[in-house]
Amino acid sequence: MRLKPNQSRLVAGKIAVDLINAPFVKLLKGKDAVVDGIEKIINENLKIESELDTKVKELIEENYDEIELQQANDRQLFFMIKKRLAPEFGVIMNYDDRYSDLSHKILDELYEEYLIEYDVNDNQVKNVIFKAFKDFAKSYDEIDDIVYDKIRNMEKEISPGSSEYEILYDRFFREELVRRGML
Repeated sequence: MRLKPNQSRLVAGKIAVDLINAPFVKLLKGKDAVVDGIEKIINENLKIESELDTKVKELIEENYDEIELQQANDRQLFFMIKKRLAPEFGVIMNYDDRYSDLSHKILDELYEEYLIEYDVNDNQVKNVIFKAFKDFAKSYDEIDDIVYDKIRNMEKEISPGSSEYEILYDRFFREELVRRGML
């Protein structure tokens, strides 16, 4: 699952809900403050990945003629270049490793900003955060299919990519997250 920037708050909300439900975590400044702190860390990570994507696109454009000549698969080439440049940008390509790294950063942020307190090992709290990432990723495809079907089956035809489509998609996606207790 590749997070879109507009989904960072949704993941942050899922993590906050899971922290609220953890019997060993106490939120000191409320759910919204925790969600804000988590979202900040996720958005910083997404920004770095976006910079990496931009660099990869630039390299592909600079070498477009050679790529055309070799008849390379654009998608595979993009991924291969991204994978090679990722360490320079500090981007972790393996999602489990990435979620683990983000979980540590989120835990540090929440603790250092006095947003949460707990009386257990750091790893127990980190595992709650990591599991929330995994649960969101697991549910994402399922929810995406449900939302797509809802929009497709509406009486009025709505074109993917239009602002109306994006608004409906976000609304239905949030509703499904709430229905599942993830927000």
